[in-house]
Amino acid sequence: MVLKNMKLAVVFIFCLFATVNAFAEAESGATAKQVVDKFQTELIAVMKNGKQLGYAGRYDKLYGPISDSHDLTKIARIVVGKEWEKLSEAQQQKLTDVFARLSVASYAHNFKDYSGESFVFDSEEETTRGGVVVHSHFIIPDDKPVKFDYMLKEKGNSWRIINIIANGVSDLALKRSEYTTILQREGFDALIVKINEKIDNYSKL
Repeated sequence: MVLKNMKLAVVFIFCLFATVNAFAEAESGATAKQVVDKFQTELIAVMKNGKQLGYAGRYDKLYGPISDSHDLTKIARIVVGKEWEKLSEAQQQKLTDVFARLSVASYAHNFKDYSGESFVFDSEEETTRGGVVVHSHFIIPDDKPVKFDYMLKEKGNSWRIINIIANGVSDLALKRSEYTTILQREGFDALIVKINEKIDNYSKL
């Protein structure tokens, strides 16, 4: 009887540790690589149905995956730099919303159809500031692969993409160069108009 009770106790403890570990994994959220992998998988799925979906359909399908994998508030803040602190809370929210739509529109426009493309994971590394960079390649049949470096930072219990570098060109750097100048010279409203114009152009091309 004692031996049987000891066995039951061991089984109970094992199950308890397994539950605790599973709970800890759930609490810790997805790793940086998992966030990138999931986003890339969802992007390829949309590409495979890109022609049937059309621009509007691709936009709708990609809004959730981009919102879930990107830190859109941080991206907006980085793009305008020190100008962010000069904006009201309402302006900050408006800028975040328009940048979110711009990001989705860009993907919906640039990843419109499928001809055998795929993403291949290369490696990942930690940065000195506590971030992670996930390196991968976008394989395009009969063309040169595109190197993608995803920069991620922790947000809550998960990781979020804050910048994507394609073949050495930083998306954030391009946006910052263009949009900070408009904000400083022409003001907030002019910047919003300019970004909305770009979104409209993506939908027409």
